[in-house]
Amino acid sequence: MTSTSKAPPLYPKSHILAASGVAALLSLALLVFPSREVEAQKTFIDLDLGNDAEMVLEEKDDLRAGQAADQTASPFAQIDEGSDDAENSAALEDADEDTPTTADLPPDDPTHKSIIVGNGDTLSTVFAKVGLSANDLHEALDSSKDAKEFSRLKVGQALQFEFDEAGKLKSLQSKLSDLETIHLSRSDKGYEFQRDLVKPEVVKAYSHGVINSSLFLSAKRAGLSHGLTMELANIFGYDIDFAMDIRDGDEFELIYENKVVNGKRVGTGDIISARFTNRGKTYTAVRYTDRQGNTSYYTANGESMRKAFIRTPVDFARISSRFSTGRKHPILNKIRAHKGVDYAAPRGTPIKAAGDGKVVLAGRNGGYGNTVILQHGQRYRTLYAHMQGFAKGVRNGVNVKQGQIIGYIGTTGLSTGPHLHYEFQVNGVHVDPLSQKLPMADPIAANEKARFMQQSKPLMARMDQERATMLAANKQ
Repeated sequence: MTSTSKAPPLYPKSHILAASGVAALLSLALLVFPSREVEAQKTFIDLDLGNDAEMVLEEKDDLRAGQAADQTASPFAQIDEGSDDAENSAALEDADEDTPTTADLPPDDPTHKSIIVGNGDTLSTVFAKVGLSANDLHEALDSSKDAKEFSRLKVGQALQFEFDEAGKLKSLQSKLSDLETIHLSRSDKGYEFQRDLVKPEVVKAYSHGVINSSLFLSAKRAGLSHGLTMELANIFGYDIDFAMDIRDGDEFELIYENKVVNGKRVGTGDIISARFTNRGKTYTAVRYTDRQGNTSYYTANGESMRKAFIRTPVDFARISSRFSTGRKHPILNKIRAHKGVDYAAPRGTPIKAAGDGKVVLAGRNGGYGNTVILQHGQRYRTLYAHMQGFAKGVRNGVNVKQGQIIGYIGTTGLSTGPHLHYEFQVNGVHVDPLSQKLPMADPIAANEKARFMQQSKPLMARMDQERATMLAANKQ
């Protein structure tokens, strides 16, 4: 007789109970703690809803000293020459002032059609959308040289078509901005081009801001456009190094021109007067046009704001290496004097001439790579190295003006990344450009001083009054 026996269980009962417990814990964890995919989705949504906070994080240290922010994300440096990104960015920034919206367009009827230019649109695709042929397009554009302006489309631009009873194009109109509209109208002689310009009312406005993250964010909160902010930085750029000197608590105030049409601001003009307090020291500026028509900025007392050299040849770049006699070279790996200052910025960022001068070299220069050397009179010489390329017209022997773009940030020669190596020489001796006392330009002419003060004093008084009113309102 054969006997049968039951096979023992593959796992002890205690193991099965333990596995059940682990499974229960895992289920609970999945309910309490979302998966990585869900967490990523939630993070994305939070960032999308907090664009202002995200911008603060990106721009927090764009103007601060010693902070190695990600320069590739900098909104202040231009990208490679020839790219449309900077133009598109500027168009988006000013869209609220210049770009017509759908509300500006008349409702479509059989004789009228309206199109808003989208990504990838050309004038030929726009004509096709309203039922016009390539022959219609060429007939309209070839009617005059000015008519070709319709082919330079921007995303968001509105075009309004009018047709006759036969379905032929009767007129085409586009509002380029609140100040400019162009028309193309059909007549017995063909198409006629017309440009309508609106002259805005210019009014003076006051603005004040305290820097608690960056100059650009604070200026934006104070109602200043990107262009006005850049102008403000350029005015005080001789005395303040915006790459390293800006600190939390710095403040600015200015009186500037607002361009207004029918009660709506459509643009801004010049800064009339300004004050900038940096590290407890206050600088003043007044715009003045002399009897000969020359315009410049002076301090409230008539001293010239302009100096023979600007402090930094690259706008809002980060100083990555300072002037030193004992720096270890990052490539040669040995102690070697660093006779200049390095400004790290994205590839293609414009480089400006520090002062009026003559180009004595524009070409390859050993470990410096693509280099420009400028001679400024008899005493001063500046050098700009590791360039990606040179600006148009910059070659040996030509004269350049202070602030003129002479090249673009690159990484040619002995360079570990895109940056500008900038040197400053006085009588053939290298000096630290960050600490060098820059020579002054001439003050206001003696025969202009009284006329200047008649403008300067009321402007300073108005800023004092505006500031006092603002502080009183904040206390209430």
